[in-house]
Amino acid sequence: MKTHDAIGVQIPKILLPKPGIDLKKWAVIACDQFTSQPEYWAKAGQFVGSAPSTLNLILPEVHLEQPGVEDRIHRIQNTMRQYLTDGIFETSENFVYVERTVGGHTRKGLVLALDLERYDYSKGSTSLIRATEGTIIERIPPRVKIRDGAAMELPHILVLIDDPACTVIEPIAAAKGKLTPRYNFDLMQNSGHLAGYLVPADLEEQAVQALEALARPETFAAKYGVATNLPVLLFAMGDGNHSLATAKAYWEKIKAKVGMNHPARYALVEIENVHDEALVFEPIHRILFGLKRDILAEMNAHFGGNYTFTPLADAKTMVSRVDKASGPKQAIGVVSDKGFGLIEIANPTSNLPVGTLQAFLDPFIKGGGAEKIDYVHGNEVVVSLGSKPGNIGFYVPAMDKSDLFKTVILDGALPRKTFSMGEAHEKRFYMECRKISE
Repeated sequence: MKTHDAIGVQIPKILLPKPGIDLKKWAVIACDQFTSQPEYWAKAGQFVGSAPSTLNLILPEVHLEQPGVEDRIHRIQNTMRQYLTDGIFETSENFVYVERTVGGHTRKGLVLALDLERYDYSKGSTSLIRATEGTIIERIPPRVKIRDGAAMELPHILVLIDDPACTVIEPIAAAKGKLTPRYNFDLMQNSGHLAGYLVPADLEEQAVQALEALARPETFAAKYGVATNLPVLLFAMGDGNHSLATAKAYWEKIKAKVGMNHPARYALVEIENVHDEALVFEPIHRILFGLKRDILAEMNAHFGGNYTFTPLADAKTMVSRVDKASGPKQAIGVVSDKGFGLIEIANPTSNLPVGTLQAFLDPFIKGGGAEKIDYVHGNEVVVSLGSKPGNIGFYVPAMDKSDLFKTVILDGALPRKTFSMGEAHEKRFYMECRKISE
């Protein structure tokens, strides 16, 4: 396999289902979606039935706290080996150009492999490939159990590049007629359309050269107005932060035994340009389940004179007030079985409302203030779940995607679960696979 060490990129051996496999049943959404909506996954299982499917190769996180997780992991790993033995895949050594159409907009991406030696998710990292938000270390071990002994990986990881001149992915899109079509189908449960094309060697080389140009220290320094000796950030995590962190943790665990040329040194990802007009940063809202204490009273006590709460008539008003908020105060929406409201925080502790909120929620949860917290997408979900008795939902505003790279370069990782690339049904579906065992 051809590697480009200067930019931490490998042209991977891609495994894709052979013609004849029902791709609408093969592809399923990222495992960390719909974690408080088990009915979504039940419906997916009913639709897939006994057909070959990536549903049989992943552990939806809705099941993580249920009995039988170890048995599920064994079944996943056995199914991976069985699919390889049954010969349901075709192999090609290419980048894959991907188009995902949903809601009338089409995002463009490029599937490739990234070198985990060039990635560090720890706080304060200055690696070429970098986390954009805090990594929850506790979430890694259960995922490592799946990867440890797995024959292959399949990514829902989306990694961003900051390419305002559109030099990497967009030229491949413009030359789509020269590419080899490989899949083109509608996704399950009204999640849009997915198409993929194998990229020929000349366009691959053109993309590599464009990435190398973005990674030049002088180009990087000029773009962000920083010193030329500041370490370059080329790839910033978009979605799947903990999946890439899991791949890194597993690689660190085995590399002394397997050597530096092992396939697990690399992770399969899709890269997208943060300047893609179809790429939208959505906020990630918070739901607390099983409240044990009066959280609003504790917020009032915690923030003191900087805290104000205003009751609101309905969800529409709440969303409008939060989304249109400006000025020095940070605005956060509230939904509970008592109705809707607006929290405003003066003199905040974080540059982003979600950071100020999370800094309060972490100790509140740890101190037994609620049974658990979940992170959800979309207005309807936060209203539906937050309004149930014993729950509370917090609606937070979206961040401007144009601020992402410079914020991470200058300030480090954002608070965890700060943004999402689209709503839940717009997330990446598992499609491509790659062997990670020898």
